Amino acid sequence: MRKLIFLFLFVPVFNFAQTKFQPDLSNPNSALYTHMYFLQQDTYEPEKAALVIAKKEKGDAIELAIKLKKIYDGKGIMLQFSKIPTDPNFKDTIKDPLSGFVKIEQKYYPNQKELPLVYLVKSGNKWVYSDETTENVDKLYSTIFKYDFTYLERGFPEIFSKSFKGVPLWKPIVLIGIIGICILIFYLLRFLMNLIFKLLNRLVFKSQANPEVIDNLKRIRRPLIFIIIIEYLKRILPSLQLLRINNTLFLFLNIAETVFWVFFSINLLKFVVWYYNSKNFITDNRLQEQLSPIVIKVLNSFIILVGFLHLLTLFGVDPATVLAGASIGGIAVAFAAQDSVKNLIGTFVIFLDKPFHIGDWVEIGSVIGTVEKVGLRSTVIRAADTSVFQIPNSKVAEVEINNKGLRIYRRYQTELGIRYDTPPELIQGFVNGVREIVKAHPDTRDESYNVEFTGFADSSLLILVNVYFKQLDWGEEQSSKHRLHMAIVRLAKALGVEFAFPSSTLIIEQFPEKKGADLKYNTNKKVIDKAIQDSLKDFENFMNDQDKNVHVESDH
Repeated sequence: MRKLIFLFLFVPVFNFAQTKFQPDLSNPNSALYTHMYFLQQDTYEPEKAALVIAKKEKGDAIELAIKLKKIYDGKGIMLQFSKIPTDPNFKDTIKDPLSGFVKIEQKYYPNQKELPLVYLVKSGNKWVYSDETTENVDKLYSTIFKYDFTYLERGFPEIFSKSFKGVPLWKPIVLIGIIGICILIFYLLRFLMNLIFKLLNRLVFKSQANPEVIDNLKRIRRPLIFIIIIEYLKRILPSLQLLRINNTLFLFLNIAETVFWVFFSINLLKFVVWYYNSKNFITDNRLQEQLSPIVIKVLNSFIILVGFLHLLTLFGVDPATVLAGASIGGIAVAFAAQDSVKNLIGTFVIFLDKPFHIGDWVEIGSVIGTVEKVGLRSTVIRAADTSVFQIPNSKVAEVEINNKGLRIYRRYQTELGIRYDTPPELIQGFVNGVREIVKAHPDTRDESYNVEFTGFADSSLLILVNVYFKQLDWGEEQSSKHRLHMAIVRLAKALGVEFAFPSSTLIIEQFPEKKGADLKYNTNKKVIDKAIQDSLKDFENFMNDQDKNVHVESDH
């Protein structure tokens, strides 16, 4: 019994110790994990981490392994072991940058974009860093860690040499100093850029103080300054060897830099378009004036898309996967929004073919009116009754377009019907008088017109009047018609010519005491010529009065 109590009280309970990770170089994943695992603070065994360095003495291998770890941390590269291949016979397609040939080799690049000289190769049954990698470690290390801040550690008081969670206290102090330097750089760059912008304003824009130029340049200046500061931080921060937070710092800096590049590109695009418009490169083509906002919208969307795709790569998404996803997504969106894509294509067809300009009077299908706007999706037409039609650009690009705004002259044709009992002399005199009025009219082409006795209608003799107005505006055309019509009516009154209207004539033979209406026409040639001359003078006086009224209204 005593023995049982003794065993129960004094024999310790056995703890099953966890099996420690053992070095494994059988595949790229295990080799890189071996390298990183044995250089962590809690599992620091550098001689085991140095196993991934082949053909080197133990001391040199350890030094190279430590430097490689610092290179990863200094560049802010976080190895994602879930994506690193575990196949012992892994093969990758490698493109030779010089020859362009694609080779299939047993190599693995942890981050080919950031560290193209660092990669693993299979040597026998082990995956180790290549000879090229080990030969370039010192060069890469000196490139990344350009500045030696270790002397600051000796210069600070002893208390600052102590560490807080593995970070010496002098490093945050130097980091604060770097932030102060960045603030000075910000104000210095802003001052220098202001001087450069003022110089450009005087030399390029020929202006002493154009606030619009300065405002546009300031929008470019702000993101550009921050991009320069971020590049400075990315170069100097690795030298502080803030190894544990470098990944987070570099991720934040890369995200910020991408955002600022997007803003810089958008503002630069706006400035280029503004400069293009301000220098009057767009002269006669009013349609191109509306091309600018459409180009800005399309290119801005493209810039934002590129920035978004780059942000995805910062979070570890494979660029090829991003591009493939963007292509598939673009196809899916294109199928889902076929009408929008058709309208977008129609927009570019309109701007390439230029079938009309802004302000033209057009006939597009059944819609007739003035072109007010050509947008990214539709064309806006305002009809004569001021109603607005929005026609999809895909339809505009397909249907026939009658651009009345491109006419050189506006043709006007009408028929004057006079009574059947008008004497031939007065018919000829009336035709001659209308011809003289057309030639005297300031808005008609006197070398191209037709005034002829052309036919017989049911109740009238038909005189064709075909003229061409020089004014292309619809309102001015109506005013020109008004003046022409008034002159013709005055001529008819002076000659005694009456316009016909639908009528019937009843001939009475059984009642001799009843007499029909018998109009008396004066066919004397001198009287006819005098009436024509008087009508022309009245027309000239009428035109002068119209011009005076126009001048008085414009003065008011």
